[in-house]
Amino acid sequence: MSTGLRLTPASPSLPEARRLIRALDDYLASLYPGQSNHLLDVAALEQPGVSFYLGWLGDKAVACGAIVAHAGYVELKRMYVDPQHRGQGIARALLAALEATARETGKVLARLETGIHQAEAIALYRACGFAERTPFGSYAADPLSLFMEKPLE
Repeated sequence: MSTGLRLTPASPSLPEARRLIRALDDYLASLYPGQSNHLLDVAALEQPGVSFYLGWLGDKAVACGAIVAHAGYVELKRMYVDPQHRGQGIARALLAALEATARETGKVLARLETGIHQAEAIALYRACGFAERTPFGSYAADPLSLFMEKPLE
């Protein structure tokens, strides 16, 4: 893991969080058409049942991620690491922190939707124990989406 990484619960309305969310939106828009992007905006990320985290190196926010509580599971949303800081274990540490938060709230299952063109993200999720599944919640089948889940033991 990156030396000096600090993971903290944070408001998604912080300027640092908004910058990362905008960068993620731009990245996803470059890969997928609008109907295949299932994005939560800042207002949705501020709702009860959402835990939003920032990853800091010094005084710079370099990563973000959230979990949204549903009946029986949490959904992983808004995972993003600034491209300049990838390959340092930041995403893995952020994912572990989000999973720990889910466990603390009594959730036993984590689910996610990601795009098929995000090979690094898919590899991370598989390496961390996520397996493919069918669409869940309000998601419909989409050839550009991959749905995954992991028991939180």
